[in-house]
Amino acid sequence: MENFPSEQSVEYFLMKGVLNYLGSVDISPESCYLHHELLNLMLVLMSTQLCSGSSPEPKDMHPFIDAAMLQDSSIVCSVVQKLLLNFVKRPQIPLNGSHPVFSEDGAPGVLQRVSSAAANFVLLPYYTFNYFVSSSAESATSQLAENSLLVLLILIHYRKCITMSEFVPSNNVYTNDLNTNIKDAPTFHDNPYYKALNNAKDIQYDHADVEGNAQSGLVVRLSFASLFDAIGMCLKDESSVLLLYSLVHGNCDFQEYVLVRTDLDTLLMPILEMLYNASRKTSNQIYMLLIILLILSQDPTFNASVHKLVLLNVPWYHERLMHQTSLGSLMVVILIRTIKYNLSKLRDVYLHTNCLAILANMAPHAHRMSAYASQRLVSLFDMLSRKYTKLAELKNDKALKVVSDQFEADNISDDMSTELHIYTDFLRIVLEIINAILTYALPRNPEVVYAVLHRQEVFQPFKNHPRFNELLENIYTVLDFFNSRMDMQQLDGEWSVNKVLEVINKNCRSWRGEGMKMFTQLRFTYEQESHPEEFFIPYAWRLVLSQGFSFNPGAINLFPVEIHVDDDAPPGEQNV
Repeated sequence: MENFPSEQSVEYFLMKGVLNYLGSVDISPESCYLHHELLNLMLVLMSTQLCSGSSPEPKDMHPFIDAAMLQDSSIVCSVVQKLLLNFVKRPQIPLNGSHPVFSEDGAPGVLQRVSSAAANFVLLPYYTFNYFVSSSAESATSQLAENSLLVLLILIHYRKCITMSEFVPSNNVYTNDLNTNIKDAPTFHDNPYYKALNNAKDIQYDHADVEGNAQSGLVVRLSFASLFDAIGMCLKDESSVLLLYSLVHGNCDFQEYVLVRTDLDTLLMPILEMLYNASRKTSNQIYMLLIILLILSQDPTFNASVHKLVLLNVPWYHERLMHQTSLGSLMVVILIRTIKYNLSKLRDVYLHTNCLAILANMAPHAHRMSAYASQRLVSLFDMLSRKYTKLAELKNDKALKVVSDQFEADNISDDMSTELHIYTDFLRIVLEIINAILTYALPRNPEVVYAVLHRQEVFQPFKNHPRFNELLENIYTVLDFFNSRMDMQQLDGEWSVNKVLEVINKNCRSWRGEGMKMFTQLRFTYEQESHPEEFFIPYAWRLVLSQGFSFNPGAINLFPVEIHVDDDAPPGEQNV
C-alpha cells in the first residue's frame, strides 16, 4: 500500500481500471473473454445494492458503484457508448477461439501454456453451457450484449442518497463537511451515466449544421438507426423494454428520432404483441410498455402516423383475422383488451388510467378506424357502464340495510363510494374518447358512427347523469342526424350492414357538425414519480437475477425473494 496513490481510494482505482478498459478496448476474439469477466465483475461489485432497502438512504454503503459515479466524464461517456454499442452489435463469444492471457514480459500466458483441449475444458462450463442446453446458439452469442445492457441499466438508475451537508472532495470519496450549518436533508447526487445517456446524440446528425457551434467532444455519439433496429429486435427481452423507456423518457433527441420514423411498427408491433399476451407478463413489464406508448402518444404526429400505417396482417392475433388494418386500429383493440384483462384479473387503477390516457390522446387523430376497433370501443363503454350500474345498486342496497356495527358500515360505504367514483371517471374518459372522434374526426370514421348507431341503447341510461349529460348531448346530436337520414331512405327489403354503411358514408361527406359543443381536447402526459429510484433500482436488479445471476437470497433486502432450502445441504450452509 505504500506505493498506492494517496489521493485515490482502492475502490476508485479499481473501478477506473475496469471502466477504462470496458470503455476504450474494442471487443475482439482475443478480448471478449476479459470483457465478459469484467462485465460480470461490475455486476458483482455493484450488487451491494441488493443488501439495502428499496428506498436509498444516506447510511447505505456502496463503495464500488459510488466510485464509478466519481469517474471523469471522458470515462463515463466512453463506457455508456461502448455498452450501447455492445447491445447494438451483439458480439459473439467464439466457442473454439484461443484464450491469450499474457504476462508482463510478453511471455505466453497460462492458458497458452496448456493444451488447447485443457484450456477449452477450463472455459467450457462458463462460456458454452448455455450453448449446449439452448435450442439455438444465438442465446449464447448475445451474452456480452445482455450483460452490457444489465450493467448500463444498473449504472443509469442508481441514485446516491446524501444529506445537504455532504460534498465530493478531491480525493474521490463521499464524506461529510462537519463545519456546515446547513440542516441535514436527504437529497441525491447527479448520476453522470444517466446524464450521458440522456444527452446521447445521433452520429448521423451534427448540431453544428443547425446551431453553428459543434457540441462538446464529451458526448455519447452512436447511430440512432442501429439502436432503434436493435431495440425493435430485442423488445421481447424485459431489459430492452427498460432501455427503450429510459431513452424515450430521458433523451429528447432519441424520442424525436423515434417519432419521425415511418416504420413505427418495428417498435410498436412487439409492444402490442406483448400486451396481447399480458397474462404471461409481469405487471412491471406491462407498466413499462404502456408508459412507452403514453409518452409516444403525447405527440400529435405519432397519433396521425399510426392510423395511416396499414398492416397486411397480424399473425399473432388469434380471436379473428386482422387483414389490412391500421396500426392505430390495432392499438385501440389491444389497449381495450388490456383494460378488460386488468378489470378481470389485476384490478389495477393505474393500469386502467394509462390505457385510457393513450386512447384519449389518439382519439382526435383517428383515421379510418376499423369496424372491429370501433365495436370494441363502444363495447368498452357498455362493459364499464354495467360495472358502474352494479356498483351503484350494491351501494344503495348496503345503505338500506341496518348494520349493527356502524364503523364497519361506514368503511364499506367509503370503499364502495371510492370504487364508484373511479368507475365514474373511467366512463367519462371513454365518453370523451368517443366524443373526440365524433367532434374532430367524424367524416374520416364511418365505422365509429356505425358502432354508435348500432349500440345506441347503451348510452340511454346516462343521458341525464350530471357527470355525462354534456358529453352525451354531442353523441345524441350525431345519433339524431344519422337516424333521421336513415329514416329518409326509401328501402326495399331489410337493412343490411353494407346498406347502413353506404348511407353513413354518403352523409359523412355532408356532415358539418352543426349543434356540436366543442370541448377542450383531453391530453394526458406522463410524469415520472418523485422518487423513481424506489421502482427502478429493484426492477433493474430483478432483471439481473432473472438472467441467471445468483446471489445469497438471505442477504437480499432490496425486494422480497423466495428462499429455497436445499435439503441435502449441510446445516448452516446456504446456496449462493
